[in-house]
Order: sequence, then structure tokens, then C-alpha cells
Amino acid sequence: MKQYKFLQAIFLTGALLAACQKGEIPNLNTPVAGSTGTKEQVDNLVTGMESSMRLTLNTYFDAVGIIGREIYRFSGSEPRYTSELMGNGELNNNTFYITNPWTSRYRAVRQGNIILEATANAAFLSAEQKKGYSGFTKTVMAHQLLMNLNMTYANGIRTDVKDPNQLGPIKPAPDALADIAALLDEGKADLTGSAIDFPLSDGFAGFKTPAGLLRFNRALAARVAVYRQQWPAALTALNESFFDLNGSFGAGIYHVFSSASGDQLNNLFLPQNNAGENRLAHPSYATDVTPGDDRIGKATLRTASVTTDGLTSNRDVWIYTTNTSPIAIIRNEELILIYAEAKIQTSALPDAIVALNRIRLGHNLPPYAGGVSQAALITEMLRQRRYSLFAEGHRWVDMRRYNRLAELPNTRPNDKVWDKFPVPLTEAN
Repeated sequence: MKQYKFLQAIFLTGALLAACQKGEIPNLNTPVAGSTGTKEQVDNLVTGMESSMRLTLNTYFDAVGIIGREIYRFSGSEPRYTSELMGNGELNNNTFYITNPWTSRYRAVRQGNIILEATANAAFLSAEQKKGYSGFTKTVMAHQLLMNLNMTYANGIRTDVKDPNQLGPIKPAPDALADIAALLDEGKADLTGSAIDFPLSDGFAGFKTPAGLLRFNRALAARVAVYRQQWPAALTALNESFFDLNGSFGAGIYHVFSSASGDQLNNLFLPQNNAGENRLAHPSYATDVTPGDDRIGKATLRTASVTTDGLTSNRDVWIYTTNTSPIAIIRNEELILIYAEAKIQTSALPDAIVALNRIRLGHNLPPYAGGVSQAALITEMLRQRRYSLFAEGHRWVDMRRYNRLAELPNTRPNDKVWDKFPVPLTEAN
């Protein structure tokens, strides 16, 4: 989009295009901010941060989707999709499937720190404007840190990268999650009473005000709260978010793309029945689906099956149907499922069933008629998350959160399901 064109002139130039591919990305601590002496220049940094959130999303979603047994990724030029990521061979701490998404997310975090520094003492901004920049920036930074933590999990992440010459320690998952939650809380405090006077893409349509961005912030806080098993906190955050039990499943915040010069296309798009490069649904998605469930439309039948390295699928992943389709950051369907999960975990089972039925009925299924114990409803909730959030980066995290990774299928005898990625070699050193 028009707002993203400045990226080529500020700090990414040719590296931006390379970052969208499989090759390695430059060091995360070296983006050049340029001058920040005017509001226009600071606005450009904000636009750049939002745009950088889109870098290497294909690598992130492919990696966690393969390990979570949601998808297969077949590529004639990249055998590691069907070997290392499937658990056949060891995960490498110095290759594209961890280094590229890791670096991309920290690039956005570094950009955020530059924005915070640039706006803190800017005489050309009012106090309310500063709070707006800070609140939005901290919300985005928290989201980016969470994505990296989703990958490395028990191996941890750095949450303090403000000073590129004096990086903070790699923190274990519980401490890192606490820091992310605290950053979101800081963002909430800043957005309260703020003024939003900077451009955002159409992915934030309906959320470009202080109240809208606060709802976005609290939606992410609800996600983090369930990861921390803080169920009442999740419900509180939902009440402050855009959660709507009877609202549109698709309402939310998105990454957007376009074919305009200088912008980026959705690199998760592949045509149906494509040859050579394939992003395919794991066969279990179709074999396990309940008859009549309209979410089978996310995995459309191919004219012919594809087999690579002993793995076969006859269904394309069909979530992004054009190369400019938006990618959800967080949407109401997930919030409804977070509500169901928190209600189950706080023993408010009738409320949970109402929410689960909202999902079921919305996807052409009859009301839930299974067991009403907490354990049975957790299983049903995870099932609905599997189909509602298919290939959106949640299945592997969900099964890990509930110690159910052993339930994920292995087609080949030497495959195994990983529980985490290694920290990249450059960080470990």
C-alpha cells in the first residue's frame, strides 16, 4: 500500500526483498532509523514497523504448521520442509526456518525501540500524541516478541533489546511471557487518554482510534493470559477487547498486502493445484473433520494427490485465495474460543458450551452433545480451535500448552513432533 513505499528508501532497500525469501536476513540490530526530527519522519518509522511485521510470515506459518501437523510444505528446492521440520533429523539453529522469522520479529521490535526513543522527548508532539505512539508501539512489540517465544518456547527469548550493544538475557518462557504481558499493560496505560495521529494501514480499519487500539491491545492480552493460565485475567482482557460473542468471526486486525510498487504480496498464497511448490493440508484435517463442517473449505481437493518423501496429501491449503488476501493478526473467532477456554478453566461450563455452540452453529454443525465435564469440554474446545484457526499458527502452541503433542500424527516411522525450536546460533553466541 502507499504507506509502505517509504521502506525502500529508509532502511531495507534490497534487503527487504531478500528477507521475503528463504535466504538469511541481516543482523536484527542494524536497521537504520534515519532522521527523526519531524513528525513525518516518525510517522514513516511507525509505518515501517507495521510493514515489517509482515516479513517472512510464510516461513513462520509454514514452520509451526508443519510441526503442528496442520500442513505439508513441498518444495523442490528445500528438502528441510519434509525432513528436519517433520522430525526426521535434528532441527538446525542456523538455518532459514528459525533465523529468518526470529530476525524479522526482532527487526520490528528494534524499530519499535527507535520510535519510543524518537518520540519520548520530541518537542513537536503533544503529550497525548506521545502516548499514542508509545501505546501502539508497545502493543506491536509485545505481539512480535510473542511470535518468537511461540517458536523457541522453553528455550526462551530476549525481551530487552533496547540497547543493541548491551542486549538483555535470554529469559525462560514464564519470565518472557510475564514481560510481554507487562509490555501490553504499559501499552494499555499509554493508549488511555492518548491521541492517535499517525497513519495505519487498512488492516486496522475500525481500530485506528485510541479506543480501537486499546481493544486490539486487550485482545492480545487475552491471548497471553491463556498462555499463562491466568483465566480470570483473560476474561477481564476480553471484556476490554473487541470480543463479541455474537459478532462476525472475521472482525479483527490484519496484515494487508497489495501489488502496488514498493509494497509486498501475501507470500502464503499458492494457487490451487499448483505444480512444484505446494502448501497442503495434513491428511488428518479432512479425515477428522465432522461431516457438514464448512471449514473443510480451508482445504480444497486437488485434481491429483501430491507425494514427496513418503508424505501424501490431496488437499491444498486454501485460506489465502489471492496474493493480496489479508492475514489475521487476531480476530473475533479466536476471542470467542479464548472466552470458551477461560470459562471451562473457571468451571463456568454452561457459559463455555454457549460459546462453543456459537462456533459450531456458525460452521454448519449441530449444538454440542458430548460430555459436560471439564476434560471433555477442553477436548471440544481444542477441536474447535483446530478447525477455526487452521494454519493460523495456533495448533502446535495449543497442543503444547495442554501437553498433547504426542497426539499429533507421524506418518513415517522416523518422524517426531518437536516441542520447540532452538535459539538461533547468533543469539546463543
